[in-house]
Amino acid sequence: MRTLRSVRSALLLLTAVAPLALQALQAQGGATTLSLDEAIGLAKRNNPSYLQLVNSRTRADANLRAAYGSFMPTASTNLGTGFRQGKQEIVSGVAFGSTSDILSSSWGLNVSYNFSARTLTNLRAARAAIEAADADIANANQQLRSVVVQEYVAVLQRQAQAALQDTLVVFNQLQLDLAKAKAGVGTATSLDVIRAEVALGTQQVAALRAHNDENVERLRLYQQLGVPAVDNVKLNSTLPITEPSGDLAQLLGMAQKTNASLLSLRQRQVVADQSFRAAQGGYLPTFFASAGLGGSQQKYTDVNYLLSQGTAQAASAKASCFTQDSLRRGAGMPGISSCGAISFSAAQADAVRASNSQWPFSFNSNPLTLSFGVSLNLFDGFNRERTLQSAAADQSDARYNIRAQELKLTADVSQAFSTLSADFRVLKLQDQNSTAARQALQLAQERYRVGLNSLVDLQQARADFDRAETDRINSIFEYHRAFAALESAVGRPLR
Repeated sequence: MRTLRSVRSALLLLTAVAPLALQALQAQGGATTLSLDEAIGLAKRNNPSYLQLVNSRTRADANLRAAYGSFMPTASTNLGTGFRQGKQEIVSGVAFGSTSDILSSSWGLNVSYNFSARTLTNLRAARAAIEAADADIANANQQLRSVVVQEYVAVLQRQAQAALQDTLVVFNQLQLDLAKAKAGVGTATSLDVIRAEVALGTQQVAALRAHNDENVERLRLYQQLGVPAVDNVKLNSTLPITEPSGDLAQLLGMAQKTNASLLSLRQRQVVADQSFRAAQGGYLPTFFASAGLGGSQQKYTDVNYLLSQGTAQAASAKASCFTQDSLRRGAGMPGISSCGAISFSAAQADAVRASNSQWPFSFNSNPLTLSFGVSLNLFDGFNRERTLQSAAADQSDARYNIRAQELKLTADVSQAFSTLSADFRVLKLQDQNSTAARQALQLAQERYRVGLNSLVDLQQARADFDRAETDRINSIFEYHRAFAALESAVGRPLR
């Protein structure tokens, strides 16, 4: 009698645990929980593909700063030094250059500014690219949420199926104990015991596979979350089941305003329009201005070379003066009395030495240079035409992409709404089937207990209940998947 009571208790346990299994609320040996919102938050912080797309916003920011920078002048500066060996060069038989090594230094500052119509259009295109990057991130956010919800639902489904199979293992074990007890008192045969053992083994295999399927789905979920898998984590979100409400036309209108994929493509069209205008700017003139300032200094390593040059120049000047004096006197003109005073004095030598010691930073300023002008590209080998045609094609492609997405959006929302409505009706039918199968199993159990049914009849009733309850579990999560697909198509949460 104790065994019979245990079987009845197992049957009650089976009918009570199944609904809990459908909600995937079986404890897994730990206190750690993970809700659906927490899973989505983890994915946003850790999913590599999503974070990689978020980086595109940084690149768009850099392009926008560069577009603003094109309104500012460009500036460059230089500071350098050089060395020339003290060796003369022979050009056409004439020696040029110094016989002393020369050290040189120089500096320069150059400022230039260019402005054209493309400067403005490039800025507008960069601003549009920022908004397009934000739209792409919003689209990726929506897609990531949809994937995480689908994986979360898949884990709940596998978890519920595993819980159901574990409960059926308990039921089959108690069924085997009952068969052994009845065989012991002569009301059952050894064949019944063998069949019960086979049924238990088969059910244990089914439970093992169900748990493996659950583990695989958990790994896929953690892959989307971007974090290592953690054992003993309980998924504790309970997803409500409500009859689909709302109007299809209302959902379609909402999707036109909130679907991130469509909004991203619309923003990409704005970028294509601005790029086309920028390409048109290649036919307009460019205004430019520039200014330059600098200085230089050099030093002869052998100062005697400069002193000897000064002495030689003084001697040449003195000789030239005496020659002119002789010519003037021969012509009866007054002579030049100061020729004898011409010499390379010590003060001049000191001045040469002081001038030669100014290297490297006492620069002699170069003249300031300024230039202004306008340029117009008349012909560049049809490169402007190629750029313009490519931009026009991109602009046309953007419009086609929007049209294709609008058609796809209409089909996706309509299909998801129809599927959700059908899944809800299927769920109601599966509830009825499961309830009837549960009642049939209870009746078969009682009839087997009093000897009115065979073990085969009881196993058939259990198999019918297993199939009906599994179909009910699947219908519940098919409903949740259809709801998630509708939310993804519309582009916003609907509950």
